[in-house]
Amino acid sequence: MIKVNVIINHKKWKKIIINPEKYLQKKIKTLNFSNNFFKKKRLEFSILLSGDKEIKKLNKNFRKKNKTTDILSFPFHEKRDLKKLLKKKEIIYLGDIIINLNKIIKKHEKKYETKSKFDKLWIHGLIHLLGGRHKSNKDFFIMKNLEDKFFRSIN
Repeated sequence: MIKVNVIINHKKWKKIIINPEKYLQKKIKTLNFSNNFFKKKRLEFSILLSGDKEIKKLNKNFRKKNKTTDILSFPFHEKRDLKKLLKKKEIIYLGDIIINLNKIIKKHEKKYETKSKFDKLWIHGLIHLLGGRHKSNKDFFIMKNLEDKFFRSIN
């Protein structure tokens, strides 16, 4: 089972998603139900809902890139270590995801389109926390297929 901790650091988020924590918990409940993998363990992660200023600062501090981005993922475990932990532990903290509202919202866009972008981003981040990478074409397609599967399961 996956559990999420939601931290809202940019007040405009509530204009797009009235209660982001409840929204994400509902989506994750559906994801848990539709994927057997998540029933075996308790996997936890946090999502920080931010704006440009905060994500730019984090991007500069941790990735040495002085610019905004749409998402940052900070896995707590390397993929090989996570595989070992999954065999040993019942509860595993996966890491943190930061999502920038300003990079996903567009003028004149409907709320459901923005929510759909948001869902794709947090799923992308979650797969990174689970060890997904997209440095090679092969890795990219594996990750993309898993993202599509998760996205279909929550909609």
